[in-house]
Amino acid sequence: MSRRVLVLGGTAEARELATRLAGRGDEVTTSLAGRTRHPRLPGGEVRTGGFGGVDGLAAALGDVDVLVDATHPFAATMTAHAAAAAARTGTPLLVLRRPGWTAGPGERWTRVPSLASAARAIPAGARVLLATGRQGVEAFVDVNAWFLVRAIEAPGVLPARAELVLARGPFALDDERALLDRHAITVVVAKDSGGPTEAKLVAARERALPVLLVDRPPLPDGVDVVTSVEAALSRTAP
Repeated sequence: MSRRVLVLGGTAEARELATRLAGRGDEVTTSLAGRTRHPRLPGGEVRTGGFGGVDGLAAALGDVDVLVDATHPFAATMTAHAAAAAARTGTPLLVLRRPGWTAGPGERWTRVPSLASAARAIPAGARVLLATGRQGVEAFVDVNAWFLVRAIEAPGVLPARAELVLARGPFALDDERALLDRHAITVVVAKDSGGPTEAKLVAARERALPVLLVDRPPLPDGVDVVTSVEAALSRTAP
């Protein structure tokens, strides 16, 4: 028996899950925030744009059997709305989150709780690879440093001394090595997104560069979490 599944997407895991759900015969719709102009689309139906807060999402769950939150680990507002809407409507909620990164030997990571904390920790005069995406760049506009800002799409503001690189990951290790060397980077700032983007961290470790790694926001209390697409498929089976 097929199930009606709403996937809150925007990640590679969300795309894979939706495509595989559709392939097994489920009625799956993926919701995308619409912040990226040319997103990679999954199988099944796709809707774009917000729901209008908790009330709008709760209304959309009227004909949904399972809600899967597979948004980015830093999409805290959407995850909070999903938890509240699911609780209000009694809809089963599953959160799919890929594991975060774990420091290995030789890493020079400093974990910080926020982008603002990362900005305060940057040494004056540093040359920074800012690999946090376009949202939150404003936290760094007044920092006394030079920034190589990498994002899929241009942010609304840039630090006073900055170069913008528009690119979509994942990135090859050799390319990350070349990027750090070409721009004489001395500090890397990244979010603990997990997944396949750790090449920049490997390249930083090889060069003994310090990394300011922004911790993920906490999940709402009591949510059901899995860390792989396979586990999500099993938990959403009829």
